[in-house]
Amino acid sequence: MSKKLERISLSQLSNLHTSGAGYDVLRYIGLPELLGKDSHTLLYFLGKSLARKFEISSMDDLSSIMEALGWGRLELIKEKKNEFTFQLMSDAVVLRLDAPFEADFRLEAGFLAEAIQKIRGFDCECLEEVNRRIKLVKFTVFYTDQ
Repeated sequence: MSKKLERISLSQLSNLHTSGAGYDVLRYIGLPELLGKDSHTLLYFLGKSLARKFEISSMDDLSSIMEALGWGRLELIKEKKNEFTFQLMSDAVVLRLDAPFEADFRLEAGFLAEAIQKIRGFDCECLEEVNRRIKLVKFTVFYTDQ
């Protein structure tokens, strides 16, 4: 019998915890190897799919979930009419950027695009920009249907 979970609440998420390098090994070595040349695209759409599983109705929910997932502290730094700019910072981001594997943030970008779409009600896409010098990631989420 399978346990199919339709939605994940923040309280359910806080009950999950894993420590160790297993997540990073799967995420940055196993998945790209399995997904091959399409891994960047597939990880983006995986992020969008994952965001649909969470109860996200506000920017606070989004920030809390990103932090609970261990992806880092998300901060909205600029809001325009059709665009949001976020930055993601944390010790985990620094460690990922310094790791011996190629860390990307496509999963987070897809997650953000779908989360903002849920919050604001407009189709969205997201681009990420990694600043390795100051160890942060900037995400630009923009509406695609306005």
